[in-house]
Amino acid sequence: MGTRALVGGAVAFPCLFFSCRKLLRYNFSHWNDADVVCVSERLVSATHAVLAMAAGVTVVTSCRDTMTDTHWLVNWFALFGAPYMAHDIYAMYLTHYYTQKVKGQSRSPQGHSFRTVKAFLVKEWILVLHHLVLIFICLPITLFFRRGLGDFFVGCLFTTEFSTPFVTIGKILIQLGLDNSRLHKLNGIMVLVSFFTCRILIFPFMYWMYGRQFGIPLHRVAFHLPLHCNLGNLLILAPQLYWFVLLLRKAKRLYLRQKRGNQD
Repeated sequence: MGTRALVGGAVAFPCLFFSCRKLLRYNFSHWNDADVVCVSERLVSATHAVLAMAAGVTVVTSCRDTMTDTHWLVNWFALFGAPYMAHDIYAMYLTHYYTQKVKGQSRSPQGHSFRTVKAFLVKEWILVLHHLVLIFICLPITLFFRRGLGDFFVGCLFTTEFSTPFVTIGKILIQLGLDNSRLHKLNGIMVLVSFFTCRILIFPFMYWMYGRQFGIPLHRVAFHLPLHCNLGNLLILAPQLYWFVLLLRKAKRLYLRQKRGNQD
């Protein structure tokens, strides 16, 4: 079953990306390559996020014991979703490449080059590192080093993808010229709320659930866990806090721009 899940993910996500590019290019002929690739990447990302959220909710609601209860979806989805991480690095690179090409900044006669790859890695190094950590560190830990413990917590981490579809909707609304619409403003609020809830508050929630089971106050839970567990959670939480700050800054800029527009 594990091999089939891995192969299924390796086939499903690239095929979906290819299909989205074809459909968008056909239905939105006025879009350039950067628009088509960017939205296609977002749609595939949203699809993976919805599947991860569904798997996470299923696991979390099925596990009564946070440490010993197990669910087959944990390992299955970890394997199914791993190829997506590799594919998304490639899709992000294509988005970067075509965006720079539209701006006239990709002058290499061969198109793709070491320079374009390097520029992409410099710009998106946090996201690339995040994906690589998930593949080469989190995946082996999930499959081999947990000794069958903590499926509940892995399920909680799956639910962190809840905010991704709202980010995708925002990008599509911008592409459709609806960035000043009420729908875009409402979606922006949902991005902030969902991100803060499922990517930041999920960590104290996991500690609280563990403490509730073993009768430990929330503020003491970290002292009852091994150091590597706390460090692992901190390494996952740190980029979420960074991205949330970026979202807040972007929301502030949009608010001030619209406020100036209304005053004019």
